[in-house]
Amino acid sequence: MKILVVVDMQNDFIDGALGTKEAVGIVPKVAEKIRGFDGRVLYTRDTHEKDYLETQEGKNLPVEHCIRGTKGWELAPEIEKLRVEEPIDKPSFGSTALGALLKAQDEDLKKQGKPGIESITLIGLCTDICVISNAMILKAYLPEVPVIVEADCCAGVTPESHKNALEAMKVCQIKIEHGII
Repeated sequence: MKILVVVDMQNDFIDGALGTKEAVGIVPKVAEKIRGFDGRVLYTRDTHEKDYLETQEGKNLPVEHCIRGTKGWELAPEIEKLRVEEPIDKPSFGSTALGALLKAQDEDLKKQGKPGIESITLIGLCTDICVISNAMILKAYLPEVPVIVEADCCAGVTPESHKNALEAMKVCQIKIEHGII
């Protein structure tokens, strides 16, 4: 079984509080990747509470974003209409719940005598914060499963930090693919 993880394709990261033109630009590619993917598609959702500015992250990035229940917290409409499973809400950059969920699924498949998870592909936002964090967590939970990042379906805080994150992931044996939809 192949897994696609759609990371934080939320309004605040696309055209809201922390949006960028690069993030806006990947929305059609992400939607196309989801539509054409043959496997399980999971979604993460950056989730903060009203006290965000009092948290460590809020003190380091004092821009309220992805506050539970707001429009900015919601997945972009083009992505939401493709969603089948409930998103995994995560209060931090990476989700250990996602890692544990996929490790359990891999073990369950193997107990049934089936091949485990064949690969995990990540797409979404932001390459240099949440995509890299989740890729590293998944690599730690499932070190023998290929972890892939589709670079053209990701955007970083800046184009330079996007490229730097891709290079860092390569060194950690995460496969970086370009132009594959």
